[in-house]
Amino acid sequence: MTQLLLNITPDWLPTLNNFVPGRNVELLSALQHALAGTSNERCFYLWGEVGCGKSHLMQAAVVQARSLGQSAVFAHGAVPDLVPVIAVDDVEALDDAAQIALFTLYNRVRESGGMLLVSGGSAPTHLSLRDDLRTRLGWGLIYQVHALNDAEKAQALEQHGQARGFILPRDVTQYLLRHGRRDMPALLGLMDALDAQCLRLQRAPSVPLLKEVMQTFNVESV
Repeated sequence: MTQLLLNITPDWLPTLNNFVPGRNVELLSALQHALAGTSNERCFYLWGEVGCGKSHLMQAAVVQARSLGQSAVFAHGAVPDLVPVIAVDDVEALDDAAQIALFTLYNRVRESGGMLLVSGGSAPTHLSLRDDLRTRLGWGLIYQVHALNDAEKAQALEQHGQARGFILPRDVTQYLLRHGRRDMPALLGLMDALDAQCLRLQRAPSVPLLKEVMQTFNVESV
């Protein structure tokens, strides 16, 4: 019989410190300086493939701003009211009214100060948006967020495990990278499920236990 355990796993938040930069060192530095007020950059547009880390950076910027005592909002597919730091994730999901709202918000940020981050799946010129909004998004700093290679993914997984309070053995990490889905959100989801299973069964992370978790999620594990 397995013993049910209290959820004592520490909450995990995406931060700039736990973002593994890989080829995104310049972008990470630019965000840190903007949030610290040591640069005059106000508007950022981040783009890249699904799972490359855009959402992590957007949420991390909001977490960092709040830690510095600033009001900050993260929104997915929506446009919030003006606050000092705003992150609008997945700009392609905005309807016509929301695109107009973002266009207005962009102008207000440039006029009155603050910081606006917007993300999408492609560079501004290739977005299926209003022409005026595409133009505005091209005015600020534009960064492609590059996906991690396998070595960097392993580092990110091990770092994530440490943040949740357990050590991920290297053979478990390698098995997950070989047989799990390639994008980081899916890999981190499997890792969190493994962590929960370890707590429930009071067992250490292992490849056999990972296989059980992957089968539960219908992930190929041969």
